[in-house]
Order: sequence, then C-alpha cells, then structure tokens
Amino acid sequence: MSEPKSKSTPPKPKRSRLKKWLLGGAIGLPTSLLVLWILVHRVEWLGPLLSNTLRSVIGTDNVAKLQDVAYGVQDRFNRWWRKDEKPKAYWDVPSEAPPEPTAADAGDGGDAGAVMPPFRPADVGPVHKEWSAPGDGQWVRIVDPRRPDEAPYMFKTLLHPDKNRSWAELFVVAIDLRRTQVHAVAGYREPKTFEKDAQQYQRRATVAPEHHEELLAAFNGGFMTEHGYYGMKVDGVMLVKPREKACTFAHYEDGSYEVATWAKIADKEPKMRWYRQAPGCMYERGEMHIGLKDPSSRAWGATLDGETVIRRSAVGLSDDRQVLYMGISNDTTAGALARGMRHAGAVDVAQLDVNWSYPKFVLFEPGDAGPERQAVPLAKGFEFTADEYIRRRAFRDFFYVVRADTGSRAQN
Repeated sequence: MSEPKSKSTPPKPKRSRLKKWLLGGAIGLPTSLLVLWILVHRVEWLGPLLSNTLRSVIGTDNVAKLQDVAYGVQDRFNRWWRKDEKPKAYWDVPSEAPPEPTAADAGDGGDAGAVMPPFRPADVGPVHKEWSAPGDGQWVRIVDPRRPDEAPYMFKTLLHPDKNRSWAELFVVAIDLRRTQVHAVAGYREPKTFEKDAQQYQRRATVAPEHHEELLAAFNGGFMTEHGYYGMKVDGVMLVKPREKACTFAHYEDGSYEVATWAKIADKEPKMRWYRQAPGCMYERGEMHIGLKDPSSRAWGATLDGETVIRRSAVGLSDDRQVLYMGISNDTTAGALARGMRHAGAVDVAQLDVNWSYPKFVLFEPGDAGPERQAVPLAKGFEFTADEYIRRRAFRDFFYVVRADTGSRAQN
C-alpha cells in the first residue's frame, strides 16, 4: 500500500510579502535615518563626507533643501521636547580685581614701554533678562596655563539670544587686538581656486611652526568656494576673486583690521596682508543688514534659509576696531547670531561658516604627555581634535591668534 502524499505548504501570496516589506521599510528607514543623523553629529568626518558626496550626486541646491528639512524637523522636535528647559551656564563667573595696565611694545610703529589701558571688555548682561543663565553677558578671563599671571589677551562670555529657544547659545570671545595678531591660513583644499597664478601656491594648512610658542587660539574660516564664491587673499596670493557686495574681514599692513562691504574698501586692497569674504555684513557700523529682517533670505547659510536653525560662527569688531569678537552659536537663526554679536559689542559683523562640524574655537595648552601644545575646545559640545590646526592639516581655511607684544610680530 503506497504512502499518502504529503501536502506541500502553499506559496505565500505576493501581497502578504509586499506588506511585510513595506512594514519593514516603514520602520527601518526612519530608524536608519535617525541613526545616521545621530552619527553625523557625533562622528566629525561623517557629516562633511556625506554632504559632499550627495552634492556630487543630486546637486548643491537639493542637498541644501534636504538639510533645511532635516534641521527644520530637529528644531520642531526641540521646541516640543525642550520647551520647558531653562538656559544653562557653561562656566562659573568669578569676581575679578581690576586688571593692571599693560606695557606696549614697539610693533607696527607703537611706542615701546608706553602704558596702555588694561584690557577688560565691559559686561553687557543678558540679551533677554527674563530668559538667561547665571553669568550671561559677563566677561570671564581666558587664562593661558603656561602664563597664568600675565595680563589677559582674551575674555569669553555666554549669551542666549533667542527667547524662544533656551538651548540657542552663543559663545563669544573678545580678543585684544592691541597685543595680538590674527593670521589667515588657506586649507589644503578650500577655498578652491580657479586662478592660474594661485595654482602653484603651497598650502601649509597648519599654524606656522614659528608661531607655536606664542599661539593662543584658532577658529574656523568661511564657506567652501562653491557656496557663494567668496574671495580670499593670503600670503599675497589671491585664491578667489573678491565679490563687490560680500562682507570682508581684512588685515592691513599697518596692523589694523576691518570688517566691511568690499565695495567700500576695495581701493585699499594693495595694503591688505590678507582678506577673507563672507555673505553680506550682518551689521555694518552698527546698522543691521536689511536682509536679516526677511525670513526668506538665504544669504547667511550658503543656500540654506536665513531662518534655518543651525550652528553658525561669526567675527566682529568693536567701534574703535581694537577688539575682535569671535562667536559660535548652537541652534540659531542668522538673525539671532547677528543680534547676539551686536549685543556683545561688535558694530561690524561677518558670518563665517555654518553646520555642525565646521564652526569651532580652540585654545592651545600643554599636552598631558609633555610641553607639546594641543587644542582644547572653548566649551563642551564642539567638534575638535587635539591636533586641530597645529599638526593636523586643515581641509578648509581658518584663522589663528598669537601674542604680538613679545617682539615677535611675524608678517603674514
């Protein structure tokens, strides 16, 4: 008697398999995107690599739209999740004795031995008194661990310029330009040049070795060339042609600095040691750019909306151009950054770079293993490496600050 034939399992309907695939995609895709977004904000090189790869595939404008959407979603989430969060402080604000007058050197035609007024920016207080952290707007001395007793070259303060976002923080450093010098350095790739005369320019992309001993700090430069074609000149070489309406951070042969629209200072170009351009001046001689009052303006985020809530950086000068202000923000619009810089004391303000990985301000301190200098961030939460700018060659341009009242005013 023959064995009964076993019944085979009928094939699953295609519709059932399709449902599972769709369900898996509905769960997996958002999860993957969330993980990728977290990694982009934790792995220093991933964000730039992903953005640059996507730009080569779908184009700069489309990448900007994707970023705009992503940052918009993040901001809406933060405004829901963190709506009851109070502004927080990042450091203690100690009471300080009045600083002692400082002796000047003879650099750039100064009067050697003359006593200059001590450097101490006036406290400005919080931007919004009812919505601030302890110490907002109070300047705190930045101490060089190698010379803890010397007169300060830099002070720092924290501001919360957006009353609708307690987590929108602006870290500002005030630098005494009477006793320091700022150097501009081109990155080994950016800004990309199309000028024939600049093709053979050797890009060092690090702090000059002769400045290591007097090195105080460094901070990021501006946009990549393709994001606006903003000009740069360094070491007497024009890497990118200047744009008439672009805001320009310039250093002159007489040691002075200026932040102004290029059209107003173009005739002084032969006397510039270096210049770096940015989108239109956020503030110029105390007047806010009209575009910052227009929510649809895209000038201050490459092709991102000016209202995009994103990390940003900026430089500004005091009315007498004796103090340089450098600011880095967390989760701010262009307008909030500009108002915060103006509140800190800058009358001329130029935005530099944006996005998570690029804006940074680092100090340099002796390393744990010896006297070799290493970079440390101004505050927690900013991307950096210990070799940043000093031994690790920078992909993009940057600035660094050295003590210049020690008889070592090197030309740049």
